[in-house]
Amino acid sequence: MLPTRANTDPFHAVSDPTRRALLDRLRLGAAPVTELAAGFAMSRPAVSRHLRVLRQARLVRERRSEHDARQRVYQITPMPLRDVAQWAQSYELFWQGGLARLKTHVEKGARRRAREKKL
Repeated sequence: MLPTRANTDPFHAVSDPTRRALLDRLRLGAAPVTELAAGFAMSRPAVSRHLRVLRQARLVRERRSEHDARQRVYQITPMPLRDVAQWAQSYELFWQGGLARLKTHVEKGARRRAREKKL
């Protein structure tokens, strides 16, 4: 397998909270960059840089607005997220097992304290 460049890697793209927030917003539907930028406390060029990372990772697609050719509209492309989702899902068993072990540990401690209290 060829090494993945960081700027095209969907894992790298979703590692940033701003980019995750942009993806969350785009799940509601396509939006122009000005509308997306309005939801963040940063400049429109800064939001555009985040969108560029998402575009390079193929997580969003860019098109020109039908009404204003200068306006760029972004739309989510979910297929590359499948790899990220499958990877994250592989940890579900880890968390379920870890929580079950924690529950057992806490219950054992509670039983031990209850026995010590009776003595």
